[in-house]
Amino acid sequence: MKTRGEPYIEIDGVTVDERDVEALRGIQKHGSMHRAAAELGRSYSRIQQRMTELEDSLGPLVTRQRGGEGGGGSTLTADAHELLARFDRLRAEFSGLARTEESVFPGTVVDREERLGTIETPAGMVRGLVPADVDGVQVGVRSDAVALTTPDEAPEPAGTSVRNRFRGTVTQIESEGGIARVTVDVGADSPLRTLVTRASLDVLDLAVGDAVVASFKATATRAVPDPGTD
Repeated sequence: MKTRGEPYIEIDGVTVDERDVEALRGIQKHGSMHRAAAELGRSYSRIQQRMTELEDSLGPLVTRQRGGEGGGGSTLTADAHELLARFDRLRAEFSGLARTEESVFPGTVVDREERLGTIETPAGMVRGLVPADVDGVQVGVRSDAVALTTPDEAPEPAGTSVRNRFRGTVTQIESEGGIARVTVDVGADSPLRTLVTRASLDVLDLAVGDAVVASFKATATRAVPDPGTD
């Protein structure tokens, strides 16, 4: 990953830039590629062609439903949401305004498979990287590794890498430049802190008291021995 005048991501030789992200967020917001193109003042055929080009290399990003006025509806896949979250993290780093925090939850390892384990936490079961021969752990989740969606738009994880999902309620939103820190009550003693861009926050139309789904990869979930247990 490298930077130029504006943030972008290179994946297997394919570049994902601001215009690609703008199109994906438009589809997410309006539920239709046609409507996204109209609202963005861009050509539907060009957006459709670009999505096809990206999907040839990155896998499915948009689920299309044919029929109906304007060509039916479109929704984003789990991989598309992960791509947007990754771009948000890059933009946060690029802006220099981001302050990455880590949310920590107590947990108990209930199953292991090589380095990955299943951990029971007050917020729910998660998969993550676990230490060997230790059951009592503390689970850390970086704020820049979490993707937020509304419950209705939460993608199913089937066919993608393992994702943890917490359901919760927004308790605080703090903005700093183009970055927003969103605090989510996930039913544990400590909240889950997340980091998103203002653009992403506007698309989600989040406010304090709203229900959200927070998702993060198992490989971004790290557990360390809990010093308070034997």
